[in-house]
Amino acid sequence: MKQKREDVRNVAIIAHVDHGKTTLVDELLKQSGVFREGQAVAERIMDSNDIERERGITILSKNTAVMYKNTKINIVDTPGHADFGGEVERVLKMVNGVILVVDAFEGPMPQTKFVLKKALELKLPVIVCVNKIDRPEARPDEVVDEVLELFLELDADDAQLDCPFIYASAKTGIASADSAAPGISMEPLFETIVNYIPAPEGDMESGTQVLISTIDYNEYVGRIGIGKVDNGVIRVNQEVVICNHHDPDKHVKVKVSKLYEFDGLSKVDVKEAGVGSIVAISGIADIHIGDTLCSPDAISPIPFQKISEPTIAMQFMVNDSPLAGLEGKYVTSRHIRDRLFRELNTDVSLRVEETDTTECFKVSGRGELHLSVLIETMRREGYEFAVSKAEVLFHTDEAGRRTEPMELAYIDVPNEFAGVVIEKLGQRKGELRNMGSISGGTYTRLEFSIPARGLIGYRGDFLTDTKGNGIMNTIFDGYAPYKGDIQYRRQGSLIAFEAGEAITYGLFNAQERGTLFISPGEKVYAGMVVGQTGRSEDIEVNVCKKKQLTNTRSSGADEALRLVPPKILSMEQALDFIDTDELLEVTPTHLRIRKKILDPTLRKRAAMRK
Repeated sequence: MKQKREDVRNVAIIAHVDHGKTTLVDELLKQSGVFREGQAVAERIMDSNDIERERGITILSKNTAVMYKNTKINIVDTPGHADFGGEVERVLKMVNGVILVVDAFEGPMPQTKFVLKKALELKLPVIVCVNKIDRPEARPDEVVDEVLELFLELDADDAQLDCPFIYASAKTGIASADSAAPGISMEPLFETIVNYIPAPEGDMESGTQVLISTIDYNEYVGRIGIGKVDNGVIRVNQEVVICNHHDPDKHVKVKVSKLYEFDGLSKVDVKEAGVGSIVAISGIADIHIGDTLCSPDAISPIPFQKISEPTIAMQFMVNDSPLAGLEGKYVTSRHIRDRLFRELNTDVSLRVEETDTTECFKVSGRGELHLSVLIETMRREGYEFAVSKAEVLFHTDEAGRRTEPMELAYIDVPNEFAGVVIEKLGQRKGELRNMGSISGGTYTRLEFSIPARGLIGYRGDFLTDTKGNGIMNTIFDGYAPYKGDIQYRRQGSLIAFEAGEAITYGLFNAQERGTLFISPGEKVYAGMVVGQTGRSEDIEVNVCKKKQLTNTRSSGADEALRLVPPKILSMEQALDFIDTDELLEVTPTHLRIRKKILDPTLRKRAAMRK
């Protein structure tokens, strides 16, 4: 018989990127008394790794729990970026309701629509939290209307439409049920969670059923499966069977060696956990997302949606440049292989395939950001490798036509830049779907349907074209017939002619040809890209050229040479910049762009064969 467990609530926090999910979780933790008086607490506590902190984005979903009065509230903080949408889909299976956070100025954005759609499909009740009401340009009442329109657009039922609205400022730690009267604490939000989010229910007496929704990884204990107890009780040392809805033949007998529940920011050892508890289970090596742990006498896997397929791929290969092995700690193909396959333990949207050579691996992910975060993580761990230009994964439909992944791009730009954005995206096979004015008529919102290929390498151009004032959000929009060829880059590269050290005299002569990427004193090799030219073809330059001493003057005579400061490319910019015949050499200390074929003669021959 099904029973409700009134002392537990399970809730996920979902929103568009930068709308304040993680800051809201921080406040809920602080005001529930997780931290002792006077304890030094970092900003955005939940963003635990360095890259999350630097970029201000959540990459992996995190579990935490707070006590409010006598109710334990399990909270899951989810990523807001479209590339990590696979994380959101999964964790919604663990919860009984969601808090949708919406910025009081920006209103619903593309990702808001994506995450809300997922929640409504699972029939989850929604609490709408209008955040950042302390912003001077906040417009909470208009935003509420926009959210309700979005609910109607996504076919929400009557119960979902009748959702509570909370007006909050996560930064200052206040919430209120009335937009006109600011609150004094987060209590209204806590109360709404307890009263509105249904308590988990299940059959206490039946066999154990735990659906694994997330995988954590720890060097000491290996894989940790995180999921919700749907039915029965799970105990330490209990024998269970791993089964899977999508793999009917999978039946593996295992033993639960360790069981944890979440309490604030830590995991607490428990002996058993009942219906509705979110638990972490360690000691099972072969545990995957989507698996169900069942009692041996009642094996019934819980249905689980398939993970979104990757849309973009890159080649990761061993660095074979003349400067290889000087800076990295892990440089061999074995090191790179082990590290990529280890990433699969926690990242379910990633695919790693071996190619016909042992030196190269094909890595597929959900988008450029998804793969660039992996590259940056590996680089910081001391790995040295090379990556190719991102390419999209084509499919073939039933009629035998070639199809490609499409994206919906929502772009907010000042009115004067709208023309150049429309022109550029038109060249990249983008189709303008919608156009309207926002922010009192000073900004234009453009909506494009564009092939995923068209967006590769565009972000840098976009920031330049809009002088850094534009905002672009994209979301995957299924597959569509192939749209034709796109010319990615109109400018050629400046290529170093010989190996050596860049010298001011050589760079001074080279800078007339284009924009340089390097400074004096940097090591270069033949075939390395040292800058960008305004012409369409590549130009070879000698940046190691010294000024010759003659019998009439010294080499230091004449005027002092003035160099234009070089353009230092970030990881994303470099990945955007490289062409199909180039590679990005990634080491812990340097990012270098090079040609795949370093020898100029062989390179020209290969170009003629095309």
